[in-house]
Amino acid sequence: MSDPLLEVDGLAGGYGASQVLFGVSFAVPERGVVAVLGRNGAGKTTLLRTLLGYLPALDGAVRLRGRDVTGAPPARLARAGVGYMPQDRVVFPTLTVEENLRLGAQALPRARRAPVQDAYALFPKLGDRRGQRAGTMSGGERKMLGLARAMLGRPELLVLDEPTEGVWHGVVDEILGALRTYAQSAAILIVEQHLDLAMELADSALVLQRGEVVLSGSVAQLRDDRNLLAFLAP
Repeated sequence: MSDPLLEVDGLAGGYGASQVLFGVSFAVPERGVVAVLGRNGAGKTTLLRTLLGYLPALDGAVRLRGRDVTGAPPARLARAGVGYMPQDRVVFPTLTVEENLRLGAQALPRARRAPVQDAYALFPKLGDRRGQRAGTMSGGERKMLGLARAMLGRPELLVLDEPTEGVWHGVVDEILGALRTYAQSAAILIVEQHLDLAMELADSALVLQRGEVVLSGSVAQLRDDRNLLAFLAP
């Protein structure tokens, strides 16, 4: 069995004096999808922002291909092959679709840049609207654009925070199809509020409650765990 691409070991974090994460540990293999589940306020977004260096780690370690990257700035992680699409502010609204994609590509090392045409091949709707300002697109189309921009960096690890939130089901199907294809050759770590979608897409998952991992395992194992719904119910 190969070593994991990403290891999170005893990670603690929060906002100022308010601790949100308490000893979170899990691993992401080189390929496939790992889902992070939990109720609102469970610490899911805080987890992503801490392991990506947007928030300081209070304790624990984050290792990428065995190298300690705890607290590394986001730009360093991007250069190392980590892509990220946050829950909000996924596009520049005053720029066109093509300008958004080109700007995202220019921020990456040349060796990691994929041609903008790859985004249009993946999401033909974006090609049809390349001259449209992103701020005039629907919420789902903006999510699609943000995802395409993150994928242009060809990241080995793609980190996504609620990529289907507020998205019409027709666009959700396109997003899920693209992620399934991408996960055949790379790793995806995804926060997803919709349990059915997460369990359909992911290979394994962890459930957070009050900043701690309360369940983890393969999707097949978690489907049979009667505690799963209890931890996710509002």
